[in-house]
Amino acid sequence: MTHSTPKIAVIIVNYNVVFFLEQCLNSVAEAMKQEPAEVWMVDNNSVDGSVEMVREKFPWVHVIANKDNKGFSKANNQAMEQSSCKYQLLLNPDTVIEEDTLFKVVKYMDEHPDVGGLGVRMVDGKGVFLPESKRGLPTPAVAFYKIFGISRIFPKSKIFGRYHLGYLSEFETNEIEILSGAFMLMRKEALDKVGLLDEAFFMYGEDIDLSYRIIKGGYKNVYFPETRIIHYKGESTKKSSVNYVFVFYRAMVIFARKHFSQKNARLFSFLINSAIYFRAGLAIAMRFIRKITLPVFDTIYILLGLFALTNYWHQAQIDFPEEVTSILILGYTCIWMTSMALQGAYDPPVTFKKFVSGGAIGTALILILYALFPKEWQFSRLFILLGAGWIVAYFILSRCILHVAIGKRFTINGRKHANFAIVGSQEEFERVSLLLHQTQPKIAKIVSVSLDEDHGANSLGSMSQLEQIVRVHSIDEIIFCAKDTSARDIIHWMIAIPDLTVDYKIAQPDSQYLIGSNSIETAGDLYILEINAISQPAKQRQKRLFDFIAGLVLLLCSPFLIWFYKNKLRFLGNLIKLISGRKTLVSYSRESNLSNKQLPKIKKGILAPTDHLSGLDESLKSKLDLLYAREYSVFGDIRILWKAWKKLDQ
Repeated sequence: MTHSTPKIAVIIVNYNVVFFLEQCLNSVAEAMKQEPAEVWMVDNNSVDGSVEMVREKFPWVHVIANKDNKGFSKANNQAMEQSSCKYQLLLNPDTVIEEDTLFKVVKYMDEHPDVGGLGVRMVDGKGVFLPESKRGLPTPAVAFYKIFGISRIFPKSKIFGRYHLGYLSEFETNEIEILSGAFMLMRKEALDKVGLLDEAFFMYGEDIDLSYRIIKGGYKNVYFPETRIIHYKGESTKKSSVNYVFVFYRAMVIFARKHFSQKNARLFSFLINSAIYFRAGLAIAMRFIRKITLPVFDTIYILLGLFALTNYWHQAQIDFPEEVTSILILGYTCIWMTSMALQGAYDPPVTFKKFVSGGAIGTALILILYALFPKEWQFSRLFILLGAGWIVAYFILSRCILHVAIGKRFTINGRKHANFAIVGSQEEFERVSLLLHQTQPKIAKIVSVSLDEDHGANSLGSMSQLEQIVRVHSIDEIIFCAKDTSARDIIHWMIAIPDLTVDYKIAQPDSQYLIGSNSIETAGDLYILEINAISQPAKQRQKRLFDFIAGLVLLLCSPFLIWFYKNKLRFLGNLIKLISGRKTLVSYSRESNLSNKQLPKIKKGILAPTDHLSGLDESLKSKLDLLYAREYSVFGDIRILWKAWKKLDQ
């Protein structure tokens, strides 16, 4: 990139976020035009092609490819131990920095030799300020206020709001205590004195520990808002998970034992452990309640309807056998509800097709069982058909009511047709428009916004008029073309447009994906070619159910089938793994698992879509795997099993 001797080393630790990593490195490359830098990418054994992508597209990056997951601290230390630059910047891969970010932070550090660490103003993918840009030391009192929500009630208080230092302006440079590991710039002289990241912290807490040691070493930590970055918060780790709660708060315990007095450490540990089980228990309970509430209500209403139907039957002088009626109605309800769930009745988007197919499949199964029942249990096929009509009618009517009353996840047929604005050159507008048509099923209109005032007839206006264009044309999503638009302008407009219902994406040059984040709570959205049918929850449930049934049937038939296989133990082992869920019956070919990073992730399979074909090169196998992912159905798995069953021992 440049022959100048760099003052700053940019160190990025990556773990399976190849799309975000590429965007991050593109932004770093632009910033290096103003401030030379030495760039390191430490990969923690990713399987998404990250290392290959960096070596191909960014050959000037120093790559350390670990053979296992070393954790955040160890991986950063690997690069810092090899770098001799005056400043060391730890940067998350799910970030975008401005073109002048490196220049401004190096200049500030040069002018303030007493500063050992520096953080910048961070915003999320909607331009909302991230409060962890500036933090205070998590003493037992500060941790207590944070854990039990007091700091959220009084965010500006100097007593209760110390965790995020809410009383300090997000727009002013201030001395702080704790830096964020997403962007953590440190003076090498300070690191030589206080040491690198403590590898006792596998992930989380290491930035707090090192920030505190920098202060104890006689240096200052500073929050510097004169430059900004986008941080797609939480892409590498899902912060809403119970596992995150345990890992993060356990890291706090390690920090307390290391830096606080024995008495304070015990108090801190008690508070943290209380918080762990309180937060984890609350998270599990709330998740369970959210998932079970609607199915429980549906089951109650369906049962009431079916029992009302039997009461009508009684009034019409049609008697059912009392000893089995309740049992059969409960059984019918369970079958119908299971069928509805397997067809995706509880997965967004809400579509009537799911209810009709779920009701039809459940009814077909009930009628098959009905034919096998003893004569005294076969009280009425008409009751089953009317019950099926009640089930389908109830689901459609209830979802229409929820659509009107709540909307959001109950919106019929998913999100509305969206209006898109693409900011960039005419060439990029055409490329991104094509990508949108390939990935988005519901597009109302796509408008072009030019970069300057001298816009052509195909553009609605210039970027300076972006806010007016959004309001007048009811734009739902703005896409910035990174090839033509600076990161500084992108961040400016994300912050300047106050409408939080507008989403933002960034289109990287020559890449078939767009990256964005819809809120502080979400990780990041990728628009790539529509190949993810196999990732849909309903499809995953259907695939798992078929795997279980197929494995069970094959195992029951194994005394006869086993003689067709050379590797008999492998055949039996595959069936056990299939039933237990450790393998799936059909997955991608080995070549695609290794090279095609666009494929949605599924379990390792016994068979592949290409197993019944011969003479295929790697390119054809990859295309067939893409087709399998895009058009997945259980019938496809049945067809592959029928044609390639003799390879179940591979």
